[in-house]
Amino acid sequence: MKRWMFALSVTLAGLVALPVHAASVSQATLLFLKIAPGARPAGMGETFAAIADDATATWWNPAGLAFQRGNEVTMMYSRWLPQFNLSDLYYAFISGTYEVPEWGTFGANIVFLNLGETQRTGTSGEDLGTFSSYEMAVTGAYGALINESTSMGVSLKLAYSNLSPVGAGAEQGKGTATAIAADIGLLHKASFMPGLSVGANLSNMGPKVSYIDRAQADPLPTTLKFGVAYKLLDQEYNKLTLASDVDKELVKRDKFGRSDEFYEALFSAWGDGDLVKSLIWHVGAEYWYSTLVGLRGGYYNDHLGRVFPYTFGVSLKYSTYRFDFSYLTAGENHPLTDTMRYSLSVDF
Repeated sequence: MKRWMFALSVTLAGLVALPVHAASVSQATLLFLKIAPGARPAGMGETFAAIADDATATWWNPAGLAFQRGNEVTMMYSRWLPQFNLSDLYYAFISGTYEVPEWGTFGANIVFLNLGETQRTGTSGEDLGTFSSYEMAVTGAYGALINESTSMGVSLKLAYSNLSPVGAGAEQGKGTATAIAADIGLLHKASFMPGLSVGANLSNMGPKVSYIDRAQADPLPTTLKFGVAYKLLDQEYNKLTLASDVDKELVKRDKFGRSDEFYEALFSAWGDGDLVKSLIWHVGAEYWYSTLVGLRGGYYNDHLGRVFPYTFGVSLKYSTYRFDFSYLTAGENHPLTDTMRYSLSVDF
C-alpha cells in the first residue's frame, strides 16, 4: 500500500509541481496551493502582491481587500500542462468579495485542480478499474484598514487532496489528506510618493499533512511573497503600472529528509542552500487605455526549478464585466508552454 501510494503521489505531485516551481517538488506537499489564479496577474508575470485590487486578492494578498469598494466575483479556468494533451487535467478558481462599510471587506475563494483518471491494477497486474483524482481548497478572507494608507488581511483555508479513494493490496487505507492553513498580508500605499505601493503575503502556514500516517507527514508549501508596484502613468485615458514580486518557499528539511514545523521553517529555511538562487523573481507591466482595453506582459525567473517563462495578457471591459486572457511560453516542449488562462469578472 505504501509503495503503491508513494508512486502515485510522486507521479501526480510531479505533474502539479512543474508549473509552480520544480524546486518545491521534494520540499512540500499540496503544491496546488501555489498555482497562481487569475488571468490578469498571470499576464503580468505573476506579480500582484502589491496590487491586489480585484477579487483574486483573496489568494494574492488579503490585505488588498481593505482598499476595494463594492463587490466583485471572478472566475478562472485553465487547461493545465497543455503539452501533455490531457483533456481532464484542468485548474479552476472562483472568488468573491463583499464590502461591509466601517468594517472592511470579506472574501472567499474555491480552488479546484482535476488530475484526471488513473488506472488501478492488482498485485498480479489485473485490471481493477479506474478512479478519479483531484485536489481542492476553500478559503475565507478578510481585510481592513489600519490607517488611510496601510491595511492588513488574513485568510483561513481548508484543503483536501484526493489522490486515490481506495487502498491496494492487503493493507487498507486511502490516498486522501486534509489540511488547514492560514495566510496573513500587509499592503501599504506610500503617501510620500503617490502611485507607489508595497505588499507582502505569508501564505499556507499550517501543520504537516499525511496521507498514510504521521510518520510520513510532509509540510505545506509555506511561502513568503513580497511585492512593489508603481503607477508610472495615471491619466484619464492612459494608465501604466510596473510591478515586481519576489517569493521564497519557507520549507526546511535535514539530510535525513525530516522537515521542520512551519513555525520553525519561517526562520530556519533562510539558511538552507544558496539564498539568492532559492528566490523566485517576477516582473510585470500593465497598460490600460481608458477603462476599456488592458495589455500586459511579464517574466519570472525560477533558478532552482529551471523555469524562465514569458507571459502576455489582454483585457476587455464593458460596463461591469471584464474578460481577461493570459498566455505563457517557456520554450519548446516545456510543459508550461501554451498555458492559457481565461477569467471573467463582474462588479455589482
